[in-house]
Amino acid sequence: MNATTRERLLGTATVLIAALLWGTTGTAATFAPEVSAVAIGAVAMGGGGLLQALLAAGRIRRHAGALRAQRRVLLLGAVAVAIYPLAFYASMRLAGVTIGTVVSIGSAPLLSVLIENRLDGLRLTVRWATGAALGLGGMLLLCLAEGGGHVATGDEVVPGVLLGLLAGLSYALYSWTARRLMQRGIASRAAMGATFGIGGLLLMPVLLVTGAPLLASWGNAAVGLYMALVPMLLGYLCFGHGLARIPASTATTITLFEPVVAAGLAVAIVGERLPPLGWVGIVLILACLICVSAPVSPSRRQAVAEAARRRPISPQP
Repeated sequence: MNATTRERLLGTATVLIAALLWGTTGTAATFAPEVSAVAIGAVAMGGGGLLQALLAAGRIRRHAGALRAQRRVLLLGAVAVAIYPLAFYASMRLAGVTIGTVVSIGSAPLLSVLIENRLDGLRLTVRWATGAALGLGGMLLLCLAEGGGHVATGDEVVPGVLLGLLAGLSYALYSWTARRLMQRGIASRAAMGATFGIGGLLLMPVLLVTGAPLLASWGNAAVGLYMALVPMLLGYLCFGHGLARIPASTATTITLFEPVVAAGLAVAIVGERLPPLGWVGIVLILACLICVSAPVSPSRRQAVAEAARRRPISPQP
């Protein structure tokens, strides 16, 4: 196994760990039912983002000049970080959990590859398209199974779908901007810390307005602390580590594993039952992960071209 393949597999593994951690958020939120979804999103993304910035403060100072030179990319990523949880949870509130989840999470890989195609010249491969189709189909089946096969109706569905697309776009954007910062020689933790730190600051007013129930009991506070420390802080540290080694479009496709984890925890901990349709969806998502992440054996010329296009970003102090 050559160095490029090892780095790609390492990046895939760390993104999978991130998806596993993110998949615990839904189950964790059930332990604080009186806390609104917007407050949960603000404390998770906002608090986790500020903690990332604090832990990466030394690296951010060392790369301050490079970050200032890339301030437009940095600001775009930070705004996307702040928009994502608000659009995602608003989408689920308006269109329902099933539609909101499918549109928000499912649209991110497609939007991510379109961003990379437009801005980086990344070519859309048959393998990626096949994997994305398997993943999207699997997630649709999984979400329909979780929702009992019902589809939300009413005047709020269209705004909910549009907000879901906004959430998917913001997820794809901050993934792309973080990798772009890394490609400009900025350390992974500095790029992620600066992006999520500024995004966390932007979310603080939302948390101040909606976060009072988090302080109403020790249980609620524990859920908020868990959300900020584990899925967001540790999860995004893993995600940033993976982004330094694989393209953002591949990373966002791999994170389709998140709803598989969420469904499994709902069955094991919350006591929900997953119909056969849902298990078919899980199989399709696992097939998607194999399709987009398994090593390939191209010709020598293809291997050289692939290594040049997808070379991992050198680790930075």
